[in-house]
Amino acid sequence: MPHSNSPRLVLGIDGGATSTVALLAEADTGREVGRGVGGPSNINAVGIDPSLRALDEAVAAAFAVAGRPRRAAAAAALGLAGVDLAGTDVIRGWAERANLADRVSIANDATLLFAAGTPDGWGLAVVAGTGSIAFALDQQGNAARAGGWGYLLGDEGSAYRTGLLAIRAACRSADGVAPPTKLLPALMDRFDVSDPREIIPVVYGSGWDKAAIAGLAPAVLELAPDDQAAAAIVDEQALELAKTAAGAIATGRLPPHDIPIALTGGMFLRSEPFRTQFLDHLKLYDVTPGPVGLVEDPAVGAIAIARKLLEPR
Repeated sequence: MPHSNSPRLVLGIDGGATSTVALLAEADTGREVGRGVGGPSNINAVGIDPSLRALDEAVAAAFAVAGRPRRAAAAAALGLAGVDLAGTDVIRGWAERANLADRVSIANDATLLFAAGTPDGWGLAVVAGTGSIAFALDQQGNAARAGGWGYLLGDEGSAYRTGLLAIRAACRSADGVAPPTKLLPALMDRFDVSDPREIIPVVYGSGWDKAAIAGLAPAVLELAPDDQAAAAIVDEQALELAKTAAGAIATGRLPPHDIPIALTGGMFLRSEPFRTQFLDHLKLYDVTPGPVGLVEDPAVGAIAIARKLLEPR
């Protein structure tokens, strides 16, 4: 049993299609005391059992890093990709069985961005990572979304879509039906092949899954300044993502001018040109950005939400 003078602890969990991060922090100060990482926890992408294992793994690792026995936290906030569409009851059931916390909040991972990346906890939040989604949240707490359809139906502006379009552009160039592009030799080198046709068995038969294809996006972003095909892909994806974001704002009926914006995901965090193109393209849809916050660590927003759960009601 913990000593009576031990500080109360809160948990903040950020779960997505690539990994899950759990932060353990002191409730009174927000000081991080432990951080754990697990596998992907998007139920729609990997299924229930792998998602729950990833959550449990991340939480256990956070307590281990903190050097403390695992016990119920005073509060926990979970921001999980896809959970607003399905799985909330499943996650809540796991939290109860795992004795996760006395108070628990479960929402889509985009909610963490408002807490971590906007001045007053409302505005526009856009994720451009392996997948993509845009959320709008007004000052009364009413939310709207656009995107988040997954890699088969959408994910415009995502790393996956960028990587996939790069492969397609390289193949079309190899066929001679599109102009030469630096994407072709770059991807052949990445796939470790000497003939373009050898790309086929690599992509279809050797584990090149969604995450692996998304991992090609940094190369596309790097080539964009000097390659027409790469530049066209990046600009198109920035435009499509801006269109998605504008849709969330319109659906949520937020005032489109000087709107606070929180951005996260590798496409935004690792590429200032992509970020600038996205913000510029918003103006085509009569949206003018206000303060823009880059969120390197969405789990920090989860800690802020968890601490608020402990405020007097």
